[in-house]
Amino acid sequence: MKLYYKPGACSLASHIVLREAGFDPDVEAVDLPTHRTAGGVDFYTINPKGYVPALITDEGELLTEGVAIMQYVADLKPEAKLLPPPATLARARVQEALNFIATEVHKGFSPFFNPTTHPETKAAVPANVGRRFDALEAQLADGRTYLLGADFTVADAYLFTVLGWSPYVGLDLTTWSNLSAYRGRVAARPGVQAALKAEGLI
Repeated sequence: MKLYYKPGACSLASHIVLREAGFDPDVEAVDLPTHRTAGGVDFYTINPKGYVPALITDEGELLTEGVAIMQYVADLKPEAKLLPPPATLARARVQEALNFIATEVHKGFSPFFNPTTHPETKAAVPANVGRRFDALEAQLADGRTYLLGADFTVADAYLFTVLGWSPYVGLDLTTWSNLSAYRGRVAARPGVQAALKAEGLI
C-alpha cells in the first residue's frame, strides 16, 4: 500500500493506523499549495479531490477520506484490535468517536487554516474547539487509558493528530490535564513514533 500525506496533517492519523496495524507502507509527501508530490507528480492525477490522505491499496485502488482509510486498514488486521468487530456496540462507539472528531473537532480547526477565513471567524476558533476539548476531557476523567477504554483504536490515532494542532490556534493543551496526559500516552506508542519519524515530525 502507498499513502500520500502532508506532514502533521489529518493524514497522520491514517499513517499511524497503518503502522499500528503492522504495515510498513510506502509513503510520499504532497505539497498541497502546488499539488505536487515529492516525486514531482501532479497530485490531481492521483487523487482528483486534491487533498490528503489518499491510499493506494495493494489491489491498486484509490481510497480517500481518513475515516474510511483508517477503518479499512483496521479491518485488514483484526488481530491488532484497532477496531471492534462489526455489529457490536463497541464498534458503534468507535464510529461515534470518529464522527465527533471529524465533524466537531477537526472541522472546528478548519477556519483557522483557511487563508480566506474572516478574522472574526478565525478568532472564534480557540473557544469553539475548547468546548469540544471540554467534552473529551470529561470522557477521559474516569482514568481510562484511551478514548474508549483500555484498547487503542483508530479513534485515538485521529484524536492524537488533531490535538497536535492546538498550539497553532493558541490553545495550551495542559489546560485540559486528562487530554494532555492522554496525548503523551499515545505519543509514546511505537507505531505512533514510527509514523512521526517517517514524516520528519520528531
